[in-house]
Amino acid sequence: MSILKDKVALVTGSSRGIGAAIAKLFAQEGAKVVVHGRDTNAMSAVQAQIDGAGGKAMYVAADITKFGAIESMRRQIEGTFGPVDILVANAGQNLVMPGPLEEISEEGWHATVDANLTATFLTFKSFLPGMKERKAGNIITISSAAARRPTSRSPVPYAAAKAGLQIMTQIVAGQVGPYGIRANCITPETILTERNEQRIPDEQKGSLLEMHPIKRLGTPEDVAHAALFLASDDSAWITGIILDVAGGSVMV
Repeated sequence: MSILKDKVALVTGSSRGIGAAIAKLFAQEGAKVVVHGRDTNAMSAVQAQIDGAGGKAMYVAADITKFGAIESMRRQIEGTFGPVDILVANAGQNLVMPGPLEEISEEGWHATVDANLTATFLTFKSFLPGMKERKAGNIITISSAAARRPTSRSPVPYAAAKAGLQIMTQIVAGQVGPYGIRANCITPETILTERNEQRIPDEQKGSLLEMHPIKRLGTPEDVAHAALFLASDDSAWITGIILDVAGGSVMV
């Protein structure tokens, strides 16, 4: 079955990792997928994988901390595929090391909050008016277990930005529900993306694994399948939830 047949889906930050897995799964399920990022070679590779599997994709490079760049991206998408039906706000990154709050630089704070929270706010600001006009749309944000379980090991700006993302998603869900738009948030624990596979030592992977009742670490595909459920009509009466994709390590 193609449960997203003919839907237009934008997945921000989808040139690799979780975003790429979501983009490929959505295309497999019939969506016309927009791959987003800054690395042209990486975006092109994801598009080629989708096209090679019989899907439909385009890629757009944009700095989504700048509203003008997002507006330009939106117009480009609409000119090629049409209006966005499914917006997956996945883009974000941690730009500071864990440590005492007073040792965090202002630059590190602003860069991390901008990359995670501000970028999502501006993306919403660009795409929500059209969704409200069409009285249809589906928004999925990607937060982090770092915002669900306070620990001194979490980088403060990243955890704070991801927590802000959760409440922003829920507030938006309440605002746009009357327009037929849903908004939900996924919070993954440590996911074995290509980058994490390389940078996390095997010994640390073992200690991370012990935190999970399900004794394995997550994969990008684990998150992608959760996103597919929220993007599909199978979740048509679900909005404003925080969905932990965390192997049981977060129980709230």
